Amino acid sequence: MKAVTWRAFGAAAEVLQVEDLPQPVPAAGEVLVKVAFSGVNPSDAKARSGSRPGVTKPPFELIVPHSDGAGVITAVGDGVEAARVGERVWIWNGQWQRPFGTCAEYVALPADQAVALPEGVSLEDGAVLGIPGLTAAQTVFGDGDVAGQTVLVSGGGGSVGYLAVQLAAWGGAEVIATCGARDMARVKAAGATHVFDYASPTLAEDILAVRPGGVDRAVEVELGPNLPLLCEVMAPLGTIAAYGSAKDMAPEMPFGPMLFKALKLDITLIYILPKPERDAAIARLHAAFAAGALSFEAPNVFALNEVAAAHELVEAGGRKGAVLLAP
Repeated sequence: MKAVTWRAFGAAAEVLQVEDLPQPVPAAGEVLVKVAFSGVNPSDAKARSGSRPGVTKPPFELIVPHSDGAGVITAVGDGVEAARVGERVWIWNGQWQRPFGTCAEYVALPADQAVALPEGVSLEDGAVLGIPGLTAAQTVFGDGDVAGQTVLVSGGGGSVGYLAVQLAAWGGAEVIATCGARDMARVKAAGATHVFDYASPTLAEDILAVRPGGVDRAVEVELGPNLPLLCEVMAPLGTIAAYGSAKDMAPEMPFGPMLFKALKLDITLIYILPKPERDAAIARLHAAFAAGALSFEAPNVFALNEVAAAHELVEAGGRKGAVLLAP
């Protein structure tokens, strides 16, 4: 089979290559998926570039990248129902703590990591449900229903934020979102009641003007830079559901303001989400699809031999739509 591989940290154009590898055979408890689309996420680019904190060398001698994907099951290992052959599935944790991810014509992985796609959901959309979809669902619904609450979504124009806006609105929350000026119209259309430019010098005042009591829950992509703002705009006993802090990976915590509002900090790393929470997030995503409340922007699709350009697009930021490889 054709597969993208890398063996050393480095720039995408220098270390990513397409080569022939043996087609995998599903072991007991596994399924073999013919991959239709492999999703590229910032974490995939960071893993390949060597920029993950504390990681000094590649974890395996050869790596087929990417955790997300979608395709069709073509074979099953012992202990897996034969009826799953032919099933359309989406994949999570394809390359998490294992060498062979979804950026290949086939991938074999544990059966529960290939989730049956709801009817009517495209394979393109399925390839976005892993990291972006599950992160959005967990950060919005990690403490249960949000009906009647006010949810602040930072980075509402990004991959996770755009889905979080839709999910929170579907869940009955009043949604306040921040984003760049060019994304404000589409974030508003996604379901945000109020949208503000994240660069506004009066952002805290703007948020409190529409929600004087403060927001109940914040879905936060940049915890470090935004903590001072959050201390101003959060309601007492509110929750900051953070999933990123790329601009400041060692933030200073303003404990005093957080203490006197008794704010809760809930950090999400979707790779290690326990099964009950993961199952609940999957159920939320599927229910939102069934309700017609979740939609995706047109993806940026690349061929396998264009993988370096795909990674570079993810690293550049500011894009609309997922970045997918079509093996």
